Amino acid sequence: MTATTQSEKAARFAALHQAPGAFLIANAWDAGSARILTGLGFAALATSSGAAAGVLGRRDGAITRDEALVHARAIVVATDLPVSADLEKGFGDSPEDAAITIRLAAETGLVGGSIEDATGDPARPLFPLAYATERVAAAVAAARALSFRFMLTARAENFIRGNPDLADTIARLQSFEKAGADVLMAPGLPDLAAVRSVCAALSRPFNFMVGIRGKSFTVATLAAAGVKRISLATSLYRAAMSGLAAAAREAHDEGTFGYLDTAIATPELNAFMAG
Repeated sequence: MTATTQSEKAARFAALHQAPGAFLIANAWDAGSARILTGLGFAALATSSGAAAGVLGRRDGAITRDEALVHARAIVVATDLPVSADLEKGFGDSPEDAAITIRLAAETGLVGGSIEDATGDPARPLFPLAYATERVAAAVAAARALSFRFMLTARAENFIRGNPDLADTIARLQSFEKAGADVLMAPGLPDLAAVRSVCAALSRPFNFMVGIRGKSFTVATLAAAGVKRISLATSLYRAAMSGLAAAAREAHDEGTFGYLDTAIATPELNAFMAG
């Protein structure tokens, strides 16, 4: 790899959102996975809150802001690609918390990040629209105060937080767009018709989240529906952990090592790490 400045990464990341068609942003979970994904030719990387928690042996949502940023920093320094971060709700309820998180994310070397409207409280899973929009606006203001283009993604969490209301999801995304968000996202949309409706209602790039069985679609299909960015969420991490579990079960339960026949060879793995 060659040294690339944060401003250069930011410009490349912003340009991806303006280019024709859709692009994939792959979610890494550590420096090694970031190196592999870079070597495989992805144009940009992201963190995943679920994967970040998993590498610490915790459930999604159970890490601190400091821990999330240390995790993100390890990925940033492992690659010359632009890196965006899943910043959950900004690690606090207030608009000021969201703004502080964006400033600290930029200091970490990130060139993008997301703020969601989920509270983390099962009794009231979503912030009211007006307050959620105020939080996004504060994050946008913090991003705009930076010396480079930080791509701020605003997430409407209805469909994965027990409120599968498409009309409300669209209203939230439109409000976040008016507040200045660069990218909009609504995880868990149920079908392509919903994806088309969301994309048609927005004028800024929409990020579709791959990772839910039966609710993930091909790149070509999503691009035709109007999607600009396609993130892989925890799916690559879960695929890696699935391989680990299957191989370990075979060794433990059967006493055989057939998984070696399909495992990446050490020289190939080392080649990815030599960047």
